[in-house]
Amino acid sequence: MLKEQPFYQPKEGTYMKLLVLLGRSGQPERAHQLFDTMIEEGLEPTAELYTALLSAYCRSNCIDGAFSILDQMKTFPLCQPDVYTFSILIKACVDASRFELVESLYEQMAERAINPNTVTQNSVLNGYGKAGKFDQMEKVLLGMLESTTCKPDVWTMNTIISLFGNKGQIEMMERWYEKFRNFGIEPETRTFNILIGAYGKKRMYDKMSSVMEYMRKLQFPWTTSTYNNVIEAFADVGDAKNMEYTFDQMRAEGMRADTKTFCCLIKGYANAGLFHKVISSVQLAGKMEIPENTSFFNAVIFACAKADDLMEMERVFQRMKAKQCQTNSTTYSIMIDAYRKEGMSDKAYDLEQEKQMMDANDLKGEKSFETVTS
Repeated sequence: MLKEQPFYQPKEGTYMKLLVLLGRSGQPERAHQLFDTMIEEGLEPTAELYTALLSAYCRSNCIDGAFSILDQMKTFPLCQPDVYTFSILIKACVDASRFELVESLYEQMAERAINPNTVTQNSVLNGYGKAGKFDQMEKVLLGMLESTTCKPDVWTMNTIISLFGNKGQIEMMERWYEKFRNFGIEPETRTFNILIGAYGKKRMYDKMSSVMEYMRKLQFPWTTSTYNNVIEAFADVGDAKNMEYTFDQMRAEGMRADTKTFCCLIKGYANAGLFHKVISSVQLAGKMEIPENTSFFNAVIFACAKADDLMEMERVFQRMKAKQCQTNSTTYSIMIDAYRKEGMSDKAYDLEQEKQMMDANDLKGEKSFETVTS
């Protein structure tokens, strides 16, 4: 419509915004068509425009398409990839667990005398850690500690202690926390929330409380995440009394509960066998207009399975579908186990088939993206 106006003149800024928009909406093919249209209208491509197009492919996990864009950039003297181009592509490779490509990108950067920035390295650290590649993770981290241009920051600290905390390796988490502190990195609220969550999962309530008191002492605010971590710790063991006390304190301080808060409450009451409180929690979530996402429905399905109320579990599952809320492997695992426990092998089999179809469709979608080329 805009192009049909007599005053229309193609502008780089307009195309940049459109490329970014199409990338965020998962439409790399249309972004590429738009890019070609821009060239046809006489606009000269720039490194920034190419990077926006490359980002569109990365957002849709089209790694091969993104590398094709990178190769195109190299052929134009004024469109050479920079640290931002490489950073976007490295993050996409990490997210897709294509670590062999990460190493080749590092080599290309070195050939061009481009140093990775801290944001890039933090993404790589996180990817290596989640994949259990601790030797490579430590290599990157030591490189950052020795670097003069890519120093670790609080995000680096949070990434590392979160990785060890999630794996329950408390001693390693504490050791790295002290290393970063000695390096001069100051913790932030999220850092303390990570520690609280890790201690809570290991039922180290004294240390969990100590961190919370330390936050108060340093005048760090307790956030929704802080309370959620504490509520989750008590919910996992069915400690309804302390879970309720924490939730009441959270509301008394004017802190707004979110979906995770209610997921933890629902699971906690289910673990405690207080199923009437599961119902009241679901009702309260409705009154507070808490978003009902996949995790929320999974928590309610878990509670129904725990109470051996398979009819209600089925109703919740159908309501989840009716609201077009995406099911996942957790949804099916809970329900299949519940049906098997009651000897309902036919229903368990039907769900297994449905789950296989879901997995096949997901795989088909990923492959269709990968077939897109320039």
